Amino acid sequence: MPGFAQRLSRVELAASVRMTIKARELQAAGKPVITLTTGEPNFDSPPHAIEAAHQAALRGDTKYPPQDGTRALKEAIQRKFKRDSGLDYALDEICVSNGGKQALFNAIMATVDPDDEVLIPVPSWIAYAQMVQLCEAKTVLVTCPQNNGFKPRPEDIDAAVTPRTKWLILNNPNNPTGACCSAAEIAAIADVMRKHPHVWLLSDDMYEHLLFDGFRHATLAQVAPDLRDRILTVSGVSKTYAMTGWRVGFAAGPKPLIKAMTVMQGHATAGIATVSQAAAAAALDGPQDGVQEQIVAYQRRRDMAVAMLNATPGISCHKPEGAFYVFPNVAGCLGKTTTGGRLLRTDEDVCLALLEETYVATVHGAAYHMSPYLRISTATADDDLEEGLRRIQTFCEGLR
Repeated sequence: MPGFAQRLSRVELAASVRMTIKARELQAAGKPVITLTTGEPNFDSPPHAIEAAHQAALRGDTKYPPQDGTRALKEAIQRKFKRDSGLDYALDEICVSNGGKQALFNAIMATVDPDDEVLIPVPSWIAYAQMVQLCEAKTVLVTCPQNNGFKPRPEDIDAAVTPRTKWLILNNPNNPTGACCSAAEIAAIADVMRKHPHVWLLSDDMYEHLLFDGFRHATLAQVAPDLRDRILTVSGVSKTYAMTGWRVGFAAGPKPLIKAMTVMQGHATAGIATVSQAAAAAALDGPQDGVQEQIVAYQRRRDMAVAMLNATPGISCHKPEGAFYVFPNVAGCLGKTTTGGRLLRTDEDVCLALLEETYVATVHGAAYHMSPYLRISTATADDDLEEGLRRIQTFCEGLR
């Protein structure tokens, strides 16, 4: 068999995907698996978005789209940035991609060379480091400790910058912790980055609307408008509107960067499905009632998860400000043996034992560059979440 490219050795299947696959295999074998791995809303897409896609198809809007997005969607994105963040972007400062992930990939591929460095506050979404490694560049991990609410400290970011630093990536709210920086905390990071004008700044705001307890979202370009010529802001409709399968993300930033990203996309996937773009425009411009319903549900589930996990022996759980994850510390479980006779040495051992002995699928914290933790998604039905948490409690009560 012919060989594969060396770049393939630098990446691997995401841990969340691997655990989801394992869970599906057990389900197929008839096991009562509860899957708490997937970062996907368990709500339906908005009816008006579905209808907009239907009408677009009926009127023949099914041809090749512009590589950077349809005018109708880009205008809706303009309105969204103005409405949510007070930001004004020209149409040529906006591009549409196949999900927010492709916007990130386009930006990194268009700017990062081998041996460049990218600063990633951790815990972080698995994909950032993988994308950087595909470019033969170096990931520089900046630890965000739990005693700081899993938020990056400006002095740690400052200390990590070198002449080879190309990007700082901020994910706010954060996957996997749900931590969300305030405007003041973002401003403190901006103060540090003013000292480093050679660094691009990426604000991944995919979970921007999923906030609890009255917490208000702020984004870097809004807080530090003087840095706007090197800030890329990424968002999309996947999480806010439960439209993961429509595959629509978008980015706004300086015209030269957006142009470079569009060139990169043109050689990978070209434009985004026209009917999906019609649906996304309708979601952005239409009624927002469904978003509020999701926020209420996610806050309720967060509260239940935090309370039940903190009542579980060997586990402590920080209360996140947003997103739909909790990131409990399982240090108290390590060094113990399960009722099935398995010695737990790492958070991955905990994760695998939970799946194989109690049929609860989670993701180990090491996959997000911080141990010993688990990521638990609360984007699932209340009853399933509660049952999964009960099984985790029973599992921990049985440790010896």
